[in-house]
Amino acid sequence: MGKITGFMEYERIEEGYKPVTERLKNYREFVIGLDDAQASQQAARCMDCGTPFCNSGCPVNNIIPDFNDMVFRGDWKSAIDTLHNTNNFPEFTGRICPAPCESACTLNVNDEAVGIKSIEHAIIDRAWAEGWVKPQLSQHKTGKTVAVVGSGPAGLAAAQQLARAGHAVTLFEKNDRIGGLLRYGIPDFKMEKIHIDRRVEQMQAEGVTFRTGVMVGSLPKGSKVINWAKETITPEQLQKDFDAVVLSGGAEQSRDLPVAGRELDGVHFAMEFLPLQNKVNAGDKVKGQLRAEGKHVIVIGGGDTGSDCVGTSNRHGAASVTQFELMPQPPVEENRPMTWPYWPIKLRTSSSHEEGCEREFAISTKELIGEKGKLTGLKTVHVEWKDGKMVEIPGSEKILKADLVLLAMGFVSPVASVLEAFGVEKDSRGNARASTDFTGGYATNMPKVFAAGDIRRGQSLVVWAIREGRQAARAVDEFLMGYSDLPR
Repeated sequence: MGKITGFMEYERIEEGYKPVTERLKNYREFVIGLDDAQASQQAARCMDCGTPFCNSGCPVNNIIPDFNDMVFRGDWKSAIDTLHNTNNFPEFTGRICPAPCESACTLNVNDEAVGIKSIEHAIIDRAWAEGWVKPQLSQHKTGKTVAVVGSGPAGLAAAQQLARAGHAVTLFEKNDRIGGLLRYGIPDFKMEKIHIDRRVEQMQAEGVTFRTGVMVGSLPKGSKVINWAKETITPEQLQKDFDAVVLSGGAEQSRDLPVAGRELDGVHFAMEFLPLQNKVNAGDKVKGQLRAEGKHVIVIGGGDTGSDCVGTSNRHGAASVTQFELMPQPPVEENRPMTWPYWPIKLRTSSSHEEGCEREFAISTKELIGEKGKLTGLKTVHVEWKDGKMVEIPGSEKILKADLVLLAMGFVSPVASVLEAFGVEKDSRGNARASTDFTGGYATNMPKVFAAGDIRRGQSLVVWAIREGRQAARAVDEFLMGYSDLPR
């Protein structure tokens, strides 16, 4: 805990933002983090609550009261050591995690939660600045080899943990740079890619071998999944060359919109839009980049991916941006005694929304309209929910102008062909079937093949991917060695 009476003396301090007019000119991060004094004061609000629900609210089970107390007392070195005990990449989660830990904070029952995410952000940024983040080399080599397929947060976490256990790890990525959807799904203004690059350098020093531009298996013909692979390797070759294989790809199959006009020019998945801007930011020349300048943009999907499309469209200079959400508008404030310590449904306004965006709730797209094969607008109708069913509201149909429609309705499953190539059984949602039991956890039906992250649990948070990568690494280590000293 921090200060005994701190939660009564101090209010929550939010991280600041640079002005909208300034941040729309570039793709740099614009969050103004807490300074040392602000972080110490915020950490002082951590209560002596007896049972810290924040620990279990956090998927990686960060030891939150402990590092809060260390920050309060100015012991930043111990704070980063404590944070790294449970989280390989706090610079990722400190920037893009929605902070379920804060929803579970005991103070959140009837007050504003401790700003745990902002404290985590401050700790890891201080650690990099002080040079405290160093390679952790294994003291012994096991002689065992492991292939990790997919370099998103699950794959990175698994690879780092396995390398530290002494195994020889090779991480395969189909795209041209490491990071998976961290690299090509999350805009740079939310997380600059230097944070990935620094971790890659650390992991290389720890013995991890990275192979980019390598597709393991194949993608279906005509697939819209991003793939800049220059070579292909078969699952059979991996199973022959390595003692264990961890499948840690993302749930990259985007949910489509099956309405008339879907084939029109100007209708695209979000993942046809966002990755290209990240490549341009990295200095690549992209031929035929999909851009929003001067266009009336409609983003279909009210989640984080949709918000990312809003922010990117505004930076392109869109004429207007509108975001659709099928569900009704949630309340601004949740009923805390009814929802705590669980993640509440409430209205969430992102920094991208604040940069300029019209938001429509309880709205459904009936038809995409065009002329000569090119999108010009779409027909919508407002809906309401009766007896658990969506019902159109009579007389609410309208036609909106649109030059670009971005489909950001989530991801339904991993690419099926990859799992099929390995012979991995799928669950009812098309994900890899692998339990998380402590005995044989994350193992698939195929010998020595494991699955972790979105490929196993479906579309989820970065922090859940890190958790699964860490736990899968322990399961693999135990499979290879008969025991494991890695944390659960």
